[in-house]
Formats: sequence, structure tokens, C-alpha cells
Amino acid sequence: MIPRFTPRWTSRLLAGCAALALAGAAHAGTSLASSRFCDRGQELTAAEQDRLLRFAAVVRDELAASEGGVALISRSGLDLARFGIRYSHAALAWRHDDGAWSARQLYYACDEGRPRIFDQGTAGFVMGTDNPALGYISLVKLPAESTPPLRRALLDPARVQHLLAGRYSANAYAFDLKYQNCNQWVVELMAAAWGELADGADLRARAQDWLRAAPYAPAPVDVGARWLMLGSIFVPLVHMDDHPPEAIRSMRLEVSLPASLEAFARQRLPASERVEICHDGKRVVVHRGWEPVADGCMPGADDRVIALD
Repeated sequence: MIPRFTPRWTSRLLAGCAALALAGAAHAGTSLASSRFCDRGQELTAAEQDRLLRFAAVVRDELAASEGGVALISRSGLDLARFGIRYSHAALAWRHDDGAWSARQLYYACDEGRPRIFDQGTAGFVMGTDNPALGYISLVKLPAESTPPLRRALLDPARVQHLLAGRYSANAYAFDLKYQNCNQWVVELMAAAWGELADGADLRARAQDWLRAAPYAPAPVDVGARWLMLGSIFVPLVHMDDHPPEAIRSMRLEVSLPASLEAFARQRLPASERVEICHDGKRVVVHRGWEPVADGCMPGADDRVIALD
């Protein structure tokens, strides 16, 4: 059985997949340990909780309006703006028989020192953002006829676990079995579903083979500074020994990020629809389409705006 988030879990999970925890090294210096990331949560004020819950209600309404039973959902997390990255953490959301939605995702279980799969309600997923004053959620609504295989794979305990690696790396290489980050687990599950791959202990390897052939091509992340490539020395949840030597030399790492997953979903299912929902603490903006909403959650002419004050 996949556990759901409870108060006893939330303080001991790596909050957000932070596909490049090297950014954390840039902010915090070289004295980091895994506990630095596991304990990075903050208490929300009553006003912040209220605004985030109202923001989550807009996200929930958008999911409820989906025709299909599964959607790709992504959340902003650790600030990765220096890498040109808005979203760091992706999950697959599915509709329960009673109409409620949950997000199934990989998190690093700090107490156990390994990745695990957890379920989370919409409000909890939204409130996992790092910055309560500015947050972004992206939904890719998949065509209704395409979601049954994905829903079956997502809710199959055996396949879910066989796709889970034993070791976590925030910057895991997309085509290696040694490590895994949260977004990599999601895209491998998509591969198992869309490739109609049978369950088995080698499911991850077959999923990666299918992704290469599809083709799935995560956009290389330009790390941009040689000293950041040394992050694995100081940050236990960052590794370089799975990346090809040429990627390390060029400082361009192929890491699964929500943007790559969204592009892959659009490639496979062109009828997919994207909705970006953001807030700046004062208002919620609902932006439709594949072009991103403006930085700072600035609404465009056709965007819906909902006041939070």
C-alpha cells in the first residue's frame, strides 16, 4: 500500500524534488549535509495557509474540469531561476471514484535514507512550495481516451515499486539505473504505461530503453559554473558518477525535469492541454496554453485573475 502524507511524514521528507540541488549549494555554501535539505521546511502563518488553501481550491477546480482521469502536475519548489527552471517537482494526479484527486510522487524519506512513493491530496501538494508568497502549478490535462493505461500503471502496486530505484540523486542522469529523482520516476511510469510494458524486476531498464526509442530527450541543464559541478562532494543527495564524461566536461546534464515531461506528453499526445496557475500572495492567475505565464505571476490579456485579498 502506498502511504499518504501525514504530519509525522512531512517534516522528514525532502520537500520538493529539486532536480538540481546544486542550487542549494550555491545559496548555502559548502558545509551542507543531507539534513540541511530534509529540515528545510518552514512554518506557515495563518494568513499564508489561508491564501495557499484558496490557491489550492483553484487548482482542484481545474483538475475537476478535466475529462480524463490522470493529469501531469508540477510545482515550483527550490529556486532554480539561475538555471532558467521554474518547476522542479512533478507527480501524476489521478481522480478517485468519488471525484477527489490525489498526486502520486517520489520523495526522499530522510529517516530511512532512501526514496519512497507517497500519495498526497491537492492542497498538500500545493502547500509544499518553498515560497508561500509566490508559487506556480502546471497541469497537463491528458486526453480522456489516453488515460486508462496510465491510470492502471499508476495504481498497480507492483509496477510502481519495480520502477522505484533504491538510491536517490537530485540530479540523476535520465538514462542510468544507479539513481533516480522524482521526475525520473514519473517519466519511467509513463513509459511503462504508454509502452504497455509487462511488470518485472527489470522494468526500469525496459522503461528507459523505451524512452530512448520514443524518443524522450530531456533538455540538458546548463550548470554554468565549474565549481557547481563539485556539488556532489558537499551535498550527499547530488551525484555525478552516473553522468557521461562528456556531459560533465560540457557542464550540461541530462536530468528529467517537469518541462521535459510536459514536452514529452505533448509530443506523444498532441491533444493534451496545459494550464498554468500561479499566485503572488494577492491574486491567482489562470493561464492556458503552452507558453509560460510571465515571471512574477503577471497576467496576460486572456488570463483569468482571482483576488486573494
